[in-house]
Amino acid sequence: MHSNFETLIENFATNQIGICDHFLSEELAAKLKIDLISLFQDDQFNSAGTGNHETLQTNQLIRKDKIYWLDRNHNNPFQNSFFDLLDDFIVYLNSTCFTGITGYEFHYTYYEKDSFYKKHIDQFKNNNDRAFSMIIYLNENWKKEDGGELNIFQCNSSQLISPLSGKCVFFKSSELAHEVLVTQLPRLSITGWLKTN
Repeated sequence: MHSNFETLIENFATNQIGICDHFLSEELAAKLKIDLISLFQDDQFNSAGTGNHETLQTNQLIRKDKIYWLDRNHNNPFQNSFFDLLDDFIVYLNSTCFTGITGYEFHYTYYEKDSFYKKHIDQFKNNNDRAFSMIIYLNENWKKEDGGELNIFQCNSSQLISPLSGKCVFFKSSELAHEVLVTQLPRLSITGWLKTN
């Protein structure tokens, strides 16, 4: 397990973007995918917005994904297994990199066909609690023609990352602008932020 954590951290230290292809086990990824789809079919998702509190707005010209917030209080065994993994990662991250992470927030994300999220930064203008962004994918057998890549911008270049099941992407929330390209198939993930306050 710690080898996956180390892979994520080493890639981040080298390139500002941490990537680990097997952050989730195949078994856990499959269970989370089933849970996500079940919740979506039960109409538990809401259209995602931009901003927070009084600045929150929904604009489908900017983003078209739908989300469902995860919480241990749901007493869902699959979500709690994910939180257990996340807790272990934060302990490892804090002890090896002295990041001072004290909390987190995560949601399921569902992009229907033809959905996208335009270029943006993950930190609010009125709140800088988000230290790191993490995206974990739940899409099996994803192909290039399916679209939906995460495009992360760095200086004069960008990096396209395919949303393959089990893969985790990790970067500083305040530093790297990114976008989700138009997807040709339903695109599933867990998206969230590690926080310092």
